[in-house]
Amino acid sequence: MSESSGTVRVVVVDDQPLIRAGFAMVLAAQPDIEVVGEAENGAEALALLARTRADVVIMDIRMPVLDGVEATRELGRRPDSPRVLVLTTFDTDEDAFAALQAGASGFLLKNTPPEEVVAAIRVVAAGESVVAPRVTRQLLDRFAGRLAPTAHQDERLDLLTGREREVLGLIAEGLSNSEIADRLFIAEGTVKTHFGKILAKLDLRDRVQAVIFAYDTGLVRPRS
Repeated sequence: MSESSGTVRVVVVDDQPLIRAGFAMVLAAQPDIEVVGEAENGAEALALLARTRADVVIMDIRMPVLDGVEATRELGRRPDSPRVLVLTTFDTDEDAFAALQAGASGFLLKNTPPEEVVAAIRVVAAGESVVAPRVTRQLLDRFAGRLAPTAHQDERLDLLTGREREVLGLIAEGLSNSEIADRLFIAEGTVKTHFGKILAKLDLRDRVQAVIFAYDTGLVRPRS
């Protein structure tokens, strides 16, 4: 988000011109959102974003030349990359999980009402994710064993205190901050403090990435 103007700069990526035009029209009506570019596939989006600064990318998953998952993964390798909201048809789509694993901050269904799209963009631009913890957990339980069958060691886990590991595990189980507070008999503000430290120590951006990390390292396991 532009610090000087408070405007969220958005790039829309979809291979269907009508969908791009629809998003652009909805977003252009918002005083705090500016569409700074459009692309019809992932490769075109990467080239555009190499020369155009954006805060949020609305990224279709299935596109020719380069799909949204690979484009999201490549963006994640760039410094100061924009946050990505992927577009999908079904919220239990394997590609939606793959996009989250690649670094997306959430996903939107293609039939999401315009006001919810606008709200999601603002949430992601503010540094949060727009996938409910339990939805992320459902996706992981369904696909994690197939896409990441073996957990890998990550030395960043050693940076966490015992309590921080506990909080991360409960986040990965789909509990909200208030539910974690009740479970651990601590204040909700304390949970938020722990989570902020977890993100900083693990160099993660949001709750979705934290859940993915917990699965990838074997801190939690898919439910049978």
